[in-house]
Amino acid sequence: MKHNSTARTLAVLVLLGVAAFPLYWMLVTSLTPSERLFDDTPNLLPTLSQIGTYAAAFTETSLRQWLVNSLIVAVGTTVLSILLSVLPAYALSRLTFNGKLLLGFALFMTQMLPEAMLVVPLYDIFTKLSLLNTLLGLILANTAFTVPVVTWILKGAIDGVPSEIEEAARVDGCSRLGIVLAVVVPLIAPTLAAAAVIAFFHGWNEYVFAQTFISDDALRTASVGLASFVGELSTPVHTVMAVGFIYTLPAVVFYLFVQRYVVAGMTTGGVKG
Repeated sequence: MKHNSTARTLAVLVLLGVAAFPLYWMLVTSLTPSERLFDDTPNLLPTLSQIGTYAAAFTETSLRQWLVNSLIVAVGTTVLSILLSVLPAYALSRLTFNGKLLLGFALFMTQMLPEAMLVVPLYDIFTKLSLLNTLLGLILANTAFTVPVVTWILKGAIDGVPSEIEEAARVDGCSRLGIVLAVVVPLIAPTLAAAAVIAFFHGWNEYVFAQTFISDDALRTASVGLASFVGELSTPVHTVMAVGFIYTLPAVVFYLFVQRYVVAGMTTGGVKG
């Protein structure tokens, strides 16, 4: 038993190292002096004397504003996706109505459409609705892609909630909407957290819509701002790695914050009454 426990611990450490290495390599590269960037022997330890690279990333670029814009889009996408997905997920799980299978299949089929295919029609729609060059437009576009995924995830969780719990609440005089909000939603909270992570990451990392629908530099998201450093003749490697490292941290912190809920949501197949 002791050997098995040690082997599992080593395996977890190895996987953790593999997962964290790209982040560490960005940190090391951003803090490596220019003359040593292309040495035959790679530098495996950060040079702390180069920490000014990070100060320059904030003072010489619009990184702070880009991060704020990305945060607004990611949080907006997450909140709106959850709000718009709870009731459809409940309907697909509990109600019987004409076209139920067709609706579920349609939601599934939306995931086969790449974002690039919808850029032109969305651009035309957003032009008519005055949503171009607005963060609200990005939130709506991202939400349109995340709602089907979140809906199916929540439907699976609601399927595991015993109907007897809802019947008891109905006997106590609770309305259908009250049952969803006061009974079902708290029971599927871990799955809500897992769905929130998916929606947040999509909103945080999305590039195609942010590049196409935003022309104002003050409204750029961090993904577009980061790509703007790659030039035709030269690319400031230090700045790119520093901004990339900073850009990655909020998403990592958000995941670590909800990690235990995500794990619970993935491992809980149902709710026992």
